[in-house]
Amino acid sequence: MGVVIALSVCSQMAVAADPPAPASAAACDPYKDYSCLDSYLGTGFWERFVRYQELEWGQATGPSDPNAPASRRADFPPAAQTTPPMPFTEWPYGGTTSLGVTRPSSVDSPLMEALANTDFGTWLGKNDFQLYGWVDVGANLSTSSVHAGNAPAAYDYVPNSIQMDQAVLYLDKFPDTVQTDHIDWGMRLSVIYGTNYRYTTSYGLASYQLLDRNRAYGYDFPMFYGEVYDPKILDGFMVRVGRYISLPDIEAQLAPNNYMYTHSMTYTFDNYTNTGIQTTLAINQNYMIQVGVAAGTEAALPHLWETENNPYPNRQGALPGQVGYNPLYPGSTFKVDPGALPSWTLCGRYNSDDGKTDVNACANAENRGTYGYNNLQWYGLTAYHQFTDTWHIAFEAYHLFENNVPNANNPTVQTVYANGGSPFSSHFIPFNAPDLAICSSPGVLTCRANAYGSVAYINYSPDPLDNFSIRPEYFSDPQGQRTGVATKYTNLAFGWQHWFSPQVEVRPELAYYRSLDGAAFNGNANAGVAPNKSHELVLSGDLIWHF
Repeated sequence: MGVVIALSVCSQMAVAADPPAPASAAACDPYKDYSCLDSYLGTGFWERFVRYQELEWGQATGPSDPNAPASRRADFPPAAQTTPPMPFTEWPYGGTTSLGVTRPSSVDSPLMEALANTDFGTWLGKNDFQLYGWVDVGANLSTSSVHAGNAPAAYDYVPNSIQMDQAVLYLDKFPDTVQTDHIDWGMRLSVIYGTNYRYTTSYGLASYQLLDRNRAYGYDFPMFYGEVYDPKILDGFMVRVGRYISLPDIEAQLAPNNYMYTHSMTYTFDNYTNTGIQTTLAINQNYMIQVGVAAGTEAALPHLWETENNPYPNRQGALPGQVGYNPLYPGSTFKVDPGALPSWTLCGRYNSDDGKTDVNACANAENRGTYGYNNLQWYGLTAYHQFTDTWHIAFEAYHLFENNVPNANNPTVQTVYANGGSPFSSHFIPFNAPDLAICSSPGVLTCRANAYGSVAYINYSPDPLDNFSIRPEYFSDPQGQRTGVATKYTNLAFGWQHWFSPQVEVRPELAYYRSLDGAAFNGNANAGVAPNKSHELVLSGDLIWHF
């Protein structure tokens, strides 16, 4: 949807006629002579849009301006990778535009090239704004068959289907973090539409689509923030304010930022987005520290104080087993999301002089750990290492938890939820409510719900347009609060990412999932269908077209 709107608006702003390209364009090769790029593309919006993508077909990069300023500070480590074939050039660390290595208007975008000779495009370029995005369509064949039965495998959760995963539109202004003489600012506004909205949803922000109606397709705004960069505080200091992707993670919600089409369970069940203030300080070219405050995880700011009337408060004198007994939420009101709390983040990053090794340790969105919509207390690390020019590994491990999670097997808890005496009962969230815990004893009302994840991507890139990934994973959900089943999982996946150009990518893969302690696949919690398989095999893939 966002793509259609953007291109429709842009076509109206383009010049009225799309004349054929000048004869001189036939003799022009912008890869050899960048100065002839504009004449090669022509004048009309659609003409320029198509010709730029034709120009890049079969190439690993776009044509480069030899007169462009340096793209990174000379004293910073060299770029980690190239894109294509990788989804990034810098080892990701999140929460900030990359320090020391970012220039404004640095995204290779056919849409921006098509807009370049319109008034709108001229204004965008003059002010260092870029408008761009992508469309991602995926499909899968699975041994599971129940609707939504691929879960807890994610991003292709509906077995044997074809779906539009995400259509995304960005409006960016990158702060210049290469220069060292002035304060600069930036911003990002993003909109996503597709099936993947269910993984980015923040409770209280258009969440009715997922929690009230369980829509297959929906929209979200996973990032909207502003940034200010001061290059004179040590080796650079960034302040980001707004909604942003959680730190740190080796995977991300946005399709082009990942090695493979599907995501690990380690990523699927951890923190996704935070809303607050995040700071990043480069102590020097090797070490960074990040400190932030936020409103919890997947929590809208108003939920810090918003309350609901409790339809089943605790009655004075009521005893266990009697009507009106609610020890979980005894008051006449409760917070819409008890897990929406002021939270702190602290991360430290090391990047080696040669840029081949990166380690990031992090505590993300920490508070009392009160059971909430997704109030996860996340402690972990990510690490990257490049062995050779063609081999590298990305690794992540964490422990996360929530405290005082109601016990799914306790009769009192079941009665409270049946009568709407919890902010997460079906009275308030009919679909996709946060899971309860399967505690060690049915006699306890609540318990801590833990999860442990570890995943690696082992990558081999034989040429600039291809990468092959192996993804081994172990994920433990002992109280079942993350996946709905108290079990341990293993996952082994093989993926191939092939780029036809910097704008078009396909990512086929084969993944095998197994639950070590009973059935966990081929169920649908929203439809009341219990899982009946302990393993599944999924052949899947997607196509990403950038614009």
